[in-house]
Amino acid sequence: MLKIVNTEWKLFLRESSMVVFAVLFPTILLLVLGAIPALRTPDPYFGDQRFIDAFMSSLVVTTLAFLGLNKLPATVATYREKGVLRRFSTTPVHPARLLVAQVLVNLIAGVISVVLLMAVSRVVFDIDLPHHPLWFLVTFLLGMLSLSAIGLLVAAWAPNARSAGGWATVVFMLVMFFGGVYLPRFLLPDFLNAIGAYLPPGVEALQQSWLGVAPDPVHLGVLALVTVAAGTVAAKSFRWE
Repeated sequence: MLKIVNTEWKLFLRESSMVVFAVLFPTILLLVLGAIPALRTPDPYFGDQRFIDAFMSSLVVTTLAFLGLNKLPATVATYREKGVLRRFSTTPVHPARLLVAQVLVNLIAGVISVVLLMAVSRVVFDIDLPHHPLWFLVTFLLGMLSLSAIGLLVAAWAPNARSAGGWATVVFMLVMFFGGVYLPRFLLPDFLNAIGAYLPPGVEALQQSWLGVAPDPVHLGVLALVTVAAGTVAAKSFRWE
C-alpha cells in the first residue's frame, strides 16, 4: 500500500498544472487579493473583519474542489481506459487499493495546500488561524471525503476519461460557485447561501470553525451522508474495465 501511495504521489508531482492549481493557487490568489488595500481594511459588512479574513474558507474550497473533482475522476477514468485497473486485477493487489491511494494522495496534497495557505496568511496578512482547529480539521476531512466520493462516482459512471472530465467540470463549477469562489458569498442571495451551506465541501462549516463558532452538526452530518451515499453507489457501480 505504501508503495502504491508513493508511486501515485510521484505521478501527482509530475502534473505541474494540478500541483499549481490545487496546492499553490489558493495561496497565490490570497496574495493577489491581499495586495488590494480595500480588501485589507476592516469593514462593518464583515463584522469589522477584512474581506481576506472572510474569504479564507472559499480558498480552502478551491483546494478541495480541484483535488476531488478535477484530479480524481480524470485519473481513475484514464487508468480504466488504458487498462491499468484491469492489469491490477490480475495481481494479488486489489485495484481498490489504487482508489484508496488516490484519496490518500489528495489528502496529503490538501493538507500541504491548507498549511501553506495558513502560514502565508498569518505571516503576510496577520490572519488568525482557525479558532476551532479540531472542528476545522473534521470539516476539512469530511469535505475532502465527500468530494472524493462524488469524484469516484463520476469516474464510475463516465464511459471514458473525456466524459469523466466533462461531467466533473460541471460539478466542479457548481461547487466553486456555491463555495463563494467565483462570487463572494456575501454577494449571493440568502437562499443560495443556504443551499451552499449544506453542499460539499461545507464552506459554511469551514467558515464557522475558522472564525470561532462550532459548526452546525447538521452541516457535518450532510457531508458524512454524501460521503457514504456517493461512495457506496460508486463502489456498487464501478467498472474495472
